[in-house]
Amino acid sequence: MEDWVTIKTLRAKNPEMSLREIARLVHASPNTIKSALERQEAPTYRREDKSNPLLDPFKKLILELIVVKHLRGSRVLEELRSKGYTGGNTAFYAYVRSIKPEPPKDFTPYETLPGEQSQFDWSPYSVLIAGQITKVIVFSYINCFSRYRIFQASLSEDQGAVLEALEESLIASGGVPRRLQTDNAKAFVHNPSRRNFHWNERYLHFCGHYHFEPSRSLPGHPWSKGKVERSFAYLEDHFIVGNTFESFEDFVTKLRAFQDKVNAREHATLKTAPEALLAKDREAFSPLPETRYVGIKEESRKVTSDCLLSYNGSRYSVPWMFAGKHVWLRLSRGYYLEIYSQANALIARHQLSLRKGAVIIEKSHYRTHRTTTAAFEHLCSIFRSSFPGQELFLEKLRAQKRLNARHHLSQMLDLSMLYAKEDFLKAIEVSLEYNVFTAGFMSGYLEKHFQHVFDLPVRGAALPSPEERVTRDLREYTFPDDPPPATSTDDEERALAHGH
Repeated sequence: MEDWVTIKTLRAKNPEMSLREIARLVHASPNTIKSALERQEAPTYRREDKSNPLLDPFKKLILELIVVKHLRGSRVLEELRSKGYTGGNTAFYAYVRSIKPEPPKDFTPYETLPGEQSQFDWSPYSVLIAGQITKVIVFSYINCFSRYRIFQASLSEDQGAVLEALEESLIASGGVPRRLQTDNAKAFVHNPSRRNFHWNERYLHFCGHYHFEPSRSLPGHPWSKGKVERSFAYLEDHFIVGNTFESFEDFVTKLRAFQDKVNAREHATLKTAPEALLAKDREAFSPLPETRYVGIKEESRKVTSDCLLSYNGSRYSVPWMFAGKHVWLRLSRGYYLEIYSQANALIARHQLSLRKGAVIIEKSHYRTHRTTTAAFEHLCSIFRSSFPGQELFLEKLRAQKRLNARHHLSQMLDLSMLYAKEDFLKAIEVSLEYNVFTAGFMSGYLEKHFQHVFDLPVRGAALPSPEERVTRDLREYTFPDDPPPATSTDDEERALAHGH
């Protein structure tokens, strides 16, 4: 380019100078001088496009995936690798740019210290599940230092589902960051404008339970939580688009596998896998509290005499001992109906029916499920191992209920799993005091006089199992007076009348 400028300048200043004279001064041939003078623009080097033989067989597929299906280059490269492409990344991306130039990116990265900040957000997706288009909400939580991502799926995006997903993410991370960055959704804030802004009260209770500082992105400033925003683009391009799922459980399982894959691969900025850096985040995290947060709104229902309750147009079974009682309902992930006793025990968990009028029954919830399969002596051995020193109770039960002692003992063992051991031992003591040995009497006593509620440890599996318990003081709520439990003898009525 400098020679071209020199040639142009010499001719402009010396119009009479011949081509040979100019050629002698710049050490070039006369033909080169002539070509330079005829050129209106400065010469530029253009590398000749060469076809990559390793890429040629896949160009048609690349064109379809990039232009027609709008997949990202990294997703397309994975597809090509799976189909036998052995060429380099540079040749592939050069070809992608030639058919679809990428827009320029302009941002300033913001890095945080270990355990300093995490970000949380969610996005709806239309997913093909069991042949039907289903709206699935995917929650994304990212620890900003390690870039360790956690994905949760739900069929609901109300505040209960949001806080449940956030809680599961904190548990999966193994600790609590100093600050959590969110957007201005109603689950977090009221009146997001600067003048009238204030936090949602229930969300503040959640923050207080887990001891982290709430932080938000101002309206119109999504880049302030860009780490979690970018995770959705990657999720859609590499997991959602082009995939189908057999069921919601299949979606959750594959989403978890995708999460593990993302956290195991080297991060482009950090040059390290997020799972390798998570340990540094955990060292700086605050410890998790001993119990879960249970401030999510629940509903109460009264169980019918046939051990069923109604929810959203369908009916679901509960264990026999709760017939006629009030129980608590909690919707989990927008897909599971969890049913709790007043003592906070998780007594049943059903998948929600997708149609109205369905009756969902678990056979083990009904009285006869043990009495036909277990001998009385076998039940006695189970009772002795759980409650040693109660041989007198078993002897009196055997003597008073000669014809159906096995039936009552089986139901009592069911009850023992739904109340604290201290309360059940008190029920045994009251039964001995009033010489009443029926499951109905013990059920009525425990329902009215339990003193201990179950605690649910925060450490453990991401999804609560039926054996887990949730801390909640349900007695702060009021219920309509329950009818007295059904009794079979005058002794039982007399015992309940004396306040037991």
